[in-house]
Formats: sequence, structure tokens, C-alpha cells
Amino acid sequence: MKRGRKFFTDTRGRATRRQVLKTGAAVALTSPFLNASLAKAQNDDFDVIVIGAGIAGLAAARRLQDLGYAVVVLEATSAVGGRIRTDWSLGAPFEVGAGWIHRPEGNPVSKLEDAIDAPTYITSDESYQVFTQDGAAVSRSEINSKYRDLMRLYKRVDDTFDNDQPLSEAIRRVSKDSLQDPVLRWMMSAYTEFSTGGPIEKLSAYYFDEDDEYDGADVILTKGYDQIPKSLADGLDVRFDTVVEAIEYEEGDGAAVYTSKGAFESYFVICTVPLGVLKKGMIAFDPPLPKAHQKSINEIGFGSVTKLALKFEQPFWPEDVQYLGYMSEPKGRWNYFLNYRTFSPENILLGVSVGDYPFVAEAMSDPDMISDCMGALRAMFGEDIPAPIGHMATRWSKDPHTFGAYSYSAVGNTPADFDLFATPVANTILFAGEHTTFDFHGTTHGAYLTGLAAANLIEDELAE
Repeated sequence: MKRGRKFFTDTRGRATRRQVLKTGAAVALTSPFLNASLAKAQNDDFDVIVIGAGIAGLAAARRLQDLGYAVVVLEATSAVGGRIRTDWSLGAPFEVGAGWIHRPEGNPVSKLEDAIDAPTYITSDESYQVFTQDGAAVSRSEINSKYRDLMRLYKRVDDTFDNDQPLSEAIRRVSKDSLQDPVLRWMMSAYTEFSTGGPIEKLSAYYFDEDDEYDGADVILTKGYDQIPKSLADGLDVRFDTVVEAIEYEEGDGAAVYTSKGAFESYFVICTVPLGVLKKGMIAFDPPLPKAHQKSINEIGFGSVTKLALKFEQPFWPEDVQYLGYMSEPKGRWNYFLNYRTFSPENILLGVSVGDYPFVAEAMSDPDMISDCMGALRAMFGEDIPAPIGHMATRWSKDPHTFGAYSYSAVGNTPADFDLFATPVANTILFAGEHTTFDFHGTTHGAYLTGLAAANLIEDELAE
């Protein structure tokens, strides 16, 4: 038998962890935070319960099941993938969440893509056209020059300050005019706010660019990013539409997990829900999580990115240009567009809002969001461009299973706030997900690696 399964027998006659859990089940099911329907629920027990069928949870479950553990994955929605979702309603893959394999050379997600022979397309960062607020095209030489200025500006911030502060304030202090420069201001949003997931007013000037990355040009999966989580989930026991409401745990005695569909027991729990869910306190922990873990939950930044795909009868934009930029105001409002015509026959432009603007955009109705985005496109291409014939919008901040898109290093955060999650709680509760690693926070590959790390920690240390 694989390590971990040895809990089932004890030749010295002592009660096993599973026996203790079963003995205590009747008491656990009367916990005061449970409602009547949970108290009547049928009980299931496993070696490991994984909460969340995103890529972190699936990575952990796949690894543990391959090692011989009895694993169940509890997923609040009706599909695997978490913040990886592909929608084909517009005739082409609209990535609701993760859209690129970033820096694919050496990236573990690239290995998953290779394993299923998924076709990819390189999105060239060198294929772009940027427009001013009044619709004038900006020369490539000016964009390149301003980008070098931005890199020098960020280096000055790094070299000048030993104390943390908002990135916007640090920029103002080293070069107060930079925040008013329209090209630099656009880059701070379209590049920095998009890649980090947070507004420059809240980003840590000390740590916002200290995370790690691989090499190579970003790629998209032309047949859908969701191929990867679907492949990982093959053969796993995934319980859909099962919302976790509370977790009881005790050192050495495992855990009981209470859900909308009953109670489950296990030796270990790997919690991979998005940071936004933890911030909202959607899962009750009994006893409460240690102060250090709760501090990380409270203080790590968690932002949103809004995507709006607009489909048209005919293209009115340059079909061979990968990215279209717009120096919008307010900052972050539909300032970047991905042109689907470079990899698809569909006439689709995918607009994004970043920084603090997603919380404005996502409060709009679909017609109002479309009108808002079309204002940017009309400024770029003229008032007489046609209305879209189809659309698809995201609202991650409104999703009750996410409450945002991905984590960022906020003012006052340190790498330790992210990496603290690698420390198990009572040797029973483990955390995984993109917010639990500083080096690769905010990324799909970061989430995947933390799922593997949690599984390996159980196998190599906790199941001894």
C-alpha cells in the first residue's frame, strides 16, 4: 500500500485517525453552525478532501490519487476549471478567466498542454497599435521610447526607496510629471495593472515586480484553455454543485467538511478556493485559522480584470495587428484589445478593463458595458463603426465563488504573506492556489505548482 494508507491499521490496537473521526461524527454533526439539512446528511470519509476543482485542486487530487490516496474533490460550480473557463457561444474560444500560457518555456502548464497535444498560437507583443484619447495613432518609435522610460522609472523607484508605499506615490515622488504623461500613464495601466491584477494606487512599490517568470512569448490555446483542467480531472471523484460552508479540524484527528450536499470526513483537507472567498469569510473554520494565516488572507491584495468580447459582422480594424491600445480615461477603462482575427475567422475584439475600473464596469448592465466599451472603439476607429452582433462579458468581482480575478502584492505585503500558506494548519488543513506563492502569484502555473506542493507535503511529511 502507498504511504498514507497505513493509517487504516494499527497493530498495537490504538484507534486509527479514521476510527476517531467516525466515532466523533455524531458529535461533529451537531456543531452549532450547521443547519438542519446538514445534520441529516449522509457522511462520507476519505484520506484527503480537496476543496475546489480549479487547476490547483486538480493538480493536488491527481497527484494524490496517483499515489494511492482516496481523494474527493468538492466543487461549488457545475464544471471543473475554476478560473479557467472557455465559452464558445461566439464561435471562437472566449476565455472567461485565464487566457494565456505566460512565458511557456519551462512553464509546467506547457507540459500539460503538450501532453494533450493542444494546438497553440503565439501572441506577439510586437504586433500592436496604440491610439491617444482623441483617436490619433501613436508611432511605434514613441511607444518604444516611452517603454524604456517606464523601465527606467521603475528602476528609480527600486533604487530610491527602502520603505513600502503605493506604487503611484513612489512614482510621483521620483518623477511627478510621469503620472500625467498620457503614454506612460497608459502603460502603467495596460501593462502593469493588467499583469499584476491591481491598481497602481494599491500596488506595493517595493514588491509589485519582484515575482518570478519563465521565458518565451505568451501563447493561447486555440481549442480552449479548459482542455487542460478537463484532462487533469479525468478519472477523479469530483462532486459538483457542492458548496463548502464550514470545516472543523483538530490536530491529529483529521477534519469534517460541511457542505450544501452533506458532510465529508478526511485526514487532510486541501483548500484551493480563491482568495476572495477566504476574504469574504464564506467558509467557517472551527477553530478559527491561526492569526498569521488570517493576516495573510486579510492583507494580500485581490483584484479583478473585466473582459468584454464583441463580435461584429465585418472587421473595421487592422486584421493583422494582434493588440490595440487606447489611452482611455479614467485609467484602466477598456485600454487594451485582443484581435481574434489573428488566430480565428471570427470578427471579435476582446476588450479589457483593469486596475480599479473593473469594479465600475462589472456593476453595469450588459448594454451599458457594451456602450461604455464601444465609446473607446469609436474614439479609435470613428463614430460610424457598426454595433456588435454578439457579446460575452465577465464579472469576476460579482461571482460568489471567486469575488475577484487574482491576487497582487498590495502595500504592506511581503513575500512571506503569500508563502505562509505553505505551512499547514494543525497538520491537517493545507492551502493551495495562485495566492499561496509569491514567486508565481496571479498565474495559472503558480496555482498548479502549489497544488502539487500541497500533495507532496502530505505524501512526504504529514502522512508519516
